[in-house]
Amino acid sequence: MLEASSPTTNATAVKAGTAAQPPKIPQRNRAKAFRIGGRLSRTAYLSIAVGVFVALGALWWLASATGMVKPIFLPGPQDVWARMVALAQNGTLWSDAGISVYRMLVGFAIASAMAIPIGILIGCFKAWEAAIEPLVDFVRYMPVVAFVPLTILWAGTSDGQKFLIIWIGTFFQQVLMVMDNVKRVPPDFVGLGRTLGMSESRILVKIVLPSSLPGIWDTLRISIGWAWTWLVLAELVAATSGLGYRITVSQRFFQTDTIIGYILFLGVLGLITDQAMKAFERVLFRYAASH
Repeated sequence: MLEASSPTTNATAVKAGTAAQPPKIPQRNRAKAFRIGGRLSRTAYLSIAVGVFVALGALWWLASATGMVKPIFLPGPQDVWARMVALAQNGTLWSDAGISVYRMLVGFAIASAMAIPIGILIGCFKAWEAAIEPLVDFVRYMPVVAFVPLTILWAGTSDGQKFLIIWIGTFFQQVLMVMDNVKRVPPDFVGLGRTLGMSESRILVKIVLPSSLPGIWDTLRISIGWAWTWLVLAELVAATSGLGYRITVSQRFFQTDTIIGYILFLGVLGLITDQAMKAFERVLFRYAASH
């Protein structure tokens, strides 16, 4: 007859079986990078980002080196690099970049200085929203390109024309985005201020602004990319200096390496601007880090 195993023997067998099998990792801990809201370490993030740029560069080099695309249409990375180094050494690149950065910053600053208070105003008060938002919605759908000939008539080809194009391209979008940032402030916050007997102006300064400023800063970070786009458009059409102007001149002489180099340089400038604003955001709005 088979002897019944004792409880002690069964417990020992269960423990042994458990020890023999590795513990299962919960599904929720796997592939965090591919979960909604998942996080990556800074090293992993940078590795993936750099890897994408390297892969695209390798494809570019392969297309030019194998002759899949003729050099007149797509010169190799080494040719573009050599051309940019030569332009940097003779000062042309830095001169063009300096005037373009100046134009972009001034035009963007003017648009932002006007859009932020107006956006806050219509985001807080319905009467102002009714008076301003429909007009802004109407104008923002007008193509900026169509205004270029008019701005040349109004302001000539001076820097003022570049500022005006940047203003038209960014101001109206910024107003609506700032308005949305203000409207996202929880109504309970405003209600708490009224419960405490705060005036409307004090609620605006002490509650609405601190709550909406991180979103407003993010709006500025996004819209500065538009400022770069509209600046180059203005310089392509009516300018005698700047990055866009140099691209136009290079087109006339089939200098594809210069065109591609300047386009990539604009991308680098935009990336630097974006990352700088992200860094300032982490410093200025630490109280909203969880957001």
